[in-house]
Amino acid sequence: MIDNHILAPIFVQLFTAIIQLACWRKTLTQRYLSVGGSLIGLMVAFRLFSRVYEDGILTLNAANWDAPFGIVFVADLLSVTLVLLTSIACFAVSIFSSVGLSRQRMLYGYFPIFHFLIMGLHGAFLTGDIFNLYVYFEVIIISSFVLMTLGGRKAQLEGAVKYMAMNILASMFFLTGIGILYGITGSLNMADLSLRIQEVQNKALIGITSCFFIIGFGIKSAVFPLYYWLPSSYHTPPSAVAATFGGLLTKVGIYAMLRTFSLIFIPDDFTRTLLMVIAIFTILTGAFGALIKTNIRRLFSYLIVCHIGFMVGGIAMFSKVALMGAVFYLIHDILVKTNMFLIAGLIRQLRGTMDMNKLGGLYSDYPKISLVIAIVLFSLVGIPPLSGFWPKVFLFQEAFIQHQYVYIAALIIGSFVTLYVIAKMWSEVFWKNPSASEEVENLFAPMPPYKKILMVLPIGLMALATLYIGLNAEAIVKITDIISTQLMDPSAYIDAVLGNKTD
Repeated sequence: MIDNHILAPIFVQLFTAIIQLACWRKTLTQRYLSVGGSLIGLMVAFRLFSRVYEDGILTLNAANWDAPFGIVFVADLLSVTLVLLTSIACFAVSIFSSVGLSRQRMLYGYFPIFHFLIMGLHGAFLTGDIFNLYVYFEVIIISSFVLMTLGGRKAQLEGAVKYMAMNILASMFFLTGIGILYGITGSLNMADLSLRIQEVQNKALIGITSCFFIIGFGIKSAVFPLYYWLPSSYHTPPSAVAATFGGLLTKVGIYAMLRTFSLIFIPDDFTRTLLMVIAIFTILTGAFGALIKTNIRRLFSYLIVCHIGFMVGGIAMFSKVALMGAVFYLIHDILVKTNMFLIAGLIRQLRGTMDMNKLGGLYSDYPKISLVIAIVLFSLVGIPPLSGFWPKVFLFQEAFIQHQYVYIAALIIGSFVTLYVIAKMWSEVFWKNPSASEEVENLFAPMPPYKKILMVLPIGLMALATLYIGLNAEAIVKITDIISTQLMDPSAYIDAVLGNKTD
């Protein structure tokens, strides 16, 4: 079904950014515009999700050029679910940014660049053209590089260089893969590619091409051995920026893997084995890296790497149950990881540091805030019946069916390490008495009440969303069941894009 509303989430972010550019020096106006634009974007995303859930896949041919010759935008349940989750995270980060960032950073153009980044994310999720996906990836990279260097501190610039270097390398592999793919099929439309790739006789060339995409998406997702840029850079920018990066940017790579390896490169035995090896090592390196970290944001960065391996393993098994687990974990991870970095920013405001050795006593000083944070931490660990528990059930179930015992061992190790490091963090940050020799720099206490509310509110809202996913798991399972069915059998996606051209 053709529907022009597919572009609404992209346009809301675009126009919000453009209007903010006209208010460059008026930071208060930019804050109102950011929160208002994010709220409108959230309502638009929810409406689009409802339409797709009720009516099925929606499409839009840009400039009225029929597929596969023109650029097509496609809203299936996977893409609109991610658009909705991105909009929720965007709304929360916008509120937090309005009080959690210094005016100096706002004057550097934080809010317009932030909304250009969200626009790029929405575009990447909704495009049905492989080259257009690359274009939106570049929008994301450019915007994120500006956000990472905002303020110009030495640590930020050092982290940004590593981030930019690896992402440029990822773009080179991605673009090379697109060039080869176009050369052997003559198309860039993903639905059309799904049909044309089957007619290519040189299967070895297809396998080599798929490796370019694995490397490109693997760097963006921070999988082993291409992950080291993430923990070296995500701890350097402001917490609001780190929350956006930690919750959303690596997940674009996972989405791209799900899309291309269900539509274009259906995984063969070699690809599945390669992805499974990558998943296992990603889980283990992320888990062992988190064990030795005392800085909260560095610890969270390694947990991002660890849990990316959970999702890659689900893609590697490539069955309906495994994809349900991967997609469910993707939904859970976006909300939880975004909130974890917001929590790190709040702790920084409360104590002036994120070094666990210098922290303590938060539960006695702020019991209500600590209980809200506990919900997020328990969800991250996967305590039943919270959101992190249910996707693991599907992943373990399918891993046993396929006799993937090494992956099962990696899942167990990753889960127990997550439990250990979060329990250690809770003990050090919340229960332990603060050291008398450490001078506490409490930036939160002197804030006006409305600023305190605006700093805690997004954490509470994200915690409620996470709690909803865990306690209403039946509804999420129903959504992931539909998504995994569409991924395993993309005929509905192809028919929606190409219509009768498949006959």
